[in-house]
Amino acid sequence: MRIILLFSICLMIACKGQQSSQRESESDTANVVLDIGAQLGEGAIWNQREGRLWWVDIEQGILHIFNPYNDTDKEYSLGRRIGTVVPTESGKALVALEDGLHFFDLESGELTFITDPEAELLAMRYNDGKCDPAGRLWVGSMGMEPPNRYKASLYRLDHDLSITRMLDSITVSNGICWSLDKTKMYYIDTPTGKVKVFDYDNRTGEISNGRIAVEIPDGMGGPDGMTIDSEGHLWVCLWGGSCVGCFDPETGELLKKVIIPAKNVTSCAFGGKDLQTLFVTSASTGISPEDAEKYPHAGGLFAVEMDVKGVPAFFFRDQ
Repeated sequence: MRIILLFSICLMIACKGQQSSQRESESDTANVVLDIGAQLGEGAIWNQREGRLWWVDIEQGILHIFNPYNDTDKEYSLGRRIGTVVPTESGKALVALEDGLHFFDLESGELTFITDPEAELLAMRYNDGKCDPAGRLWVGSMGMEPPNRYKASLYRLDHDLSITRMLDSITVSNGICWSLDKTKMYYIDTPTGKVKVFDYDNRTGEISNGRIAVEIPDGMGGPDGMTIDSEGHLWVCLWGGSCVGCFDPETGELLKKVIIPAKNVTSCAFGGKDLQTLFVTSASTGISPEDAEKYPHAGGLFAVEMDVKGVPAFFFRDQ
């Protein structure tokens, strides 16, 4: 009787372990919805007021606005590298170009310069960024040449257009988002292979007590863009990993993967009518001829329907 009981317990433990392993290996596969061959697609953000996905091709200096309801994509050529874009409350775009932050009027095409805290630095450009729950823009930079390694920063642009350096000694400033209760900020410096979490004060915009929330498993690629869903889980794009990983920021556990038919996966955003479509950008640059043949849709925009919703994007409060 004891032997049978012991065998039953062992069998239950084994089954639980197998179920856990199955849960961790669950995955969906995204489909290409815009086979455009972007050099460096980035900055995906869903504009819920317009029902459009805004995203950028950094190297070609193009702002894209994609309509998923008729599969059309409108392009705005800005003439220099564009690191990220966010909508503003007044209906304009706020763009981080290689020569600074600007307001961009989508109707007239007019650019209005705001500030450039890195104007004196050579071979640097702006990279990923988003608005916090209070409508302030957070945007980071990166060095384009080895001598500028560790010289990048993360900045906060306030409503009065003053700018503050919040973090320094960054290598490649990337994904950023905030917890549902507005008390934490999650942030990625890609080469670290980690997602950090900071205590965040929504009233003042201050951050403190930085620590590690997620360590990306070996072999999965480098963490790039990031978003959060309505359950508080982080969705992290993995450069070189052909996927987006869903992580529990409380435990660091990998919960799910979305397979992307491109090697270098760069940014993601929940959108669509019910915020249940995960849109994902990718890059065609930085891959070998073999990978280019393996991933013919590299640089495309991908999408997959999910069983979880995202949260609405925050706009820059300029009025």
